Amino acid sequence: MSGPNRHVVRDADELDLVSADLVGETINANPTARIVAATGRTPMGLYATLAGRRRDDTLDTSGITIYQLDEYLGLEPDDGRSLFGWMRRSVLEPLDVPEERVRRLPLEGDLDAGCTAFDAELDGRGPLDLAILGLGLNGHLGFNEPPSDAASGTRVVQLSPMTIQANSDYWGPDAGVPAAAVTMGMHHLLSARRIVLLVSGAGKHAIVRRALEGPVGPDVPASFLQQATGDVQVVVDRAAWGEG
Repeated sequence: MSGPNRHVVRDADELDLVSADLVGETINANPTARIVAATGRTPMGLYATLAGRRRDDTLDTSGITIYQLDEYLGLEPDDGRSLFGWMRRSVLEPLDVPEERVRRLPLEGDLDAGCTAFDAELDGRGPLDLAILGLGLNGHLGFNEPPSDAASGTRVVQLSPMTIQANSDYWGPDAGVPAAAVTMGMHHLLSARRIVLLVSGAGKHAIVRRALEGPVGPDVPASFLQQATGDVQVVVDRAAWGEG
């Protein structure tokens, strides 16, 4: 096991291009790739770059399937804070992924049973081909808040005050961030055949170093990337890595 492969890039433009090359390489090698796609600000340029390549006919996304990574609980379907709505606008529509090739997280009814069924479907189809992830300030992947171990499954989680504060930047101070969510578990993220982790900004310097160079354990869930069996590619800008 060689550990994560690190790409330290100059700025957001280079981060978008390098990560788009990695994602495009995966899709070109497997046109029916099963992909989990994070929301958040950092991957937005990646998705815009991929959409441009699709329009230019240099990337064929007609066969991919997109899995939802995480979602708040307690929101109406048309709520502007919905992470699925964000994913629809930034990923599904620009990449022309129809509803039948989207796998959504369970949000209603018996959530424990729904999460178990969601994981059973994932297990039945084998490892995800690609996980596109961001890094939380406390080391979370998706909403796998610390402590989260490497075997954790899809489940309901309570969001930490740090995550609620960070996410309030997306919606504004008066919008409110739900305190509970559903997240795909660490097990399926870590078992993906390729993981592309995007990290940007000086505010992520301490946590990306802990994740990639510190002890491995549930207090920094992203540290388990050091032990992932697939191809882990980390695209991090100089501000986050601490160079330049």
